[in-house]
Amino acid sequence: MPSLATQLTHFYRSLRPPRGLPPGIGVLYPQKDPEVMGITAAFFDKFFADSRPRHLLLGINPGRFGAGVTGINFTAPRQLAEHCGLAHPFKPHSELSAEFIYEVIDAYGGCVSFYGDFFLSAVSPLGYIRDGRNLNYYDDPALLRAVTPFIVRSLRRQLDFGFRRDHCLCIGGEKNFRFLQQINEQYGWFDRITPLAHPRFIMQYRRRRKGQFVRQYVDALREAAGTRRHR
Repeated sequence: MPSLATQLTHFYRSLRPPRGLPPGIGVLYPQKDPEVMGITAAFFDKFFADSRPRHLLLGINPGRFGAGVTGINFTAPRQLAEHCGLAHPFKPHSELSAEFIYEVIDAYGGCVSFYGDFFLSAVSPLGYIRDGRNLNYYDDPALLRAVTPFIVRSLRRQLDFGFRRDHCLCIGGEKNFRFLQQINEQYGWFDRITPLAHPRFIMQYRRRRKGQFVRQYVDALREAAGTRRHR
């Protein structure tokens, strides 16, 4: 069986943006750039070059300043270099969500421990932009209708890689959780889905309580990793 790194690399290289998007909405697909895809593949090779079953953490969709640059979910250029140890050609900027997530990763035990147990993905593996700004897949009803079949296909493909289905962690607040719950009720992918607050919301509006949210994340991660039942 191919390693998870091999399967993930093929998945991102072979993504095709959904058709029929509403006028004025563009797609954020950084991996179509060979240089970005090379960095993404190097990241996968470093942390996922095995067939160990992992749990999924599903965010909303990539944004312009994190995965939109590096191709790696919740990972801006600074975190890619300083935490993941990967050299890259990007400007060394950071991003709020990435800063929070890598505090969580450090608290969990570091990148090797975290990525040995989890993979950070997104409900929609591609991002969306309107008027030069990030757009969540659920922010526009016509966009949601257009991308739902793409989301379902993408999640099915990833689950075929052997991810664990007993427990999924959903990052991104109520709307992302509600949509994921709805499609999970239809397809029965996960036994349990735990919602977690969006890192950007925490960093912008609840920064004084950041330590509490980091502990909340780590507790949820440890609970999931400690669950031994596996389909």
